[in-house]
Amino acid sequence: MITPHNIVNHELIGLKVEVMSARNATQVGIGGRVIDETMKTLVIETQGAERRVDKKGVTFAFTIPSGRRVRVDGSVIAARPEDRIKKHLKVW
Repeated sequence: MITPHNIVNHELIGLKVEVMSARNATQVGIGGRVIDETMKTLVIETQGAERRVDKKGVTFAFTIPSGRRVRVDGSVIAARPEDRIKKHLKVW
C-alpha cells in the first residue's frame, strides 16, 4: 500500500501528479497521470498530450490512492525505477 512515508519506494506509473516548482518555469503547473518513468524523467499525460519532465530540480505533488497529495523532491526519485524501488530510503 502506498503511503506518504513510502511513496518513493513504490511504482509511480499510474499516479496523478502535478509539477509544483521547477527550474524550468514552463514546466510549473503541468499535471496529469504518470505514464512512463526513466532514470532522469517522468512522462506525464496531460489532456491527450505527453510531456517529459526532468526529475532533478523539480518538486512534484503526487496523489496517492487514498486521495492524499504528497510532495516529493525530484532529486530523491532521480534513479532508475527498478533501482529506486529496491532501495529502502529511510529519510527523504
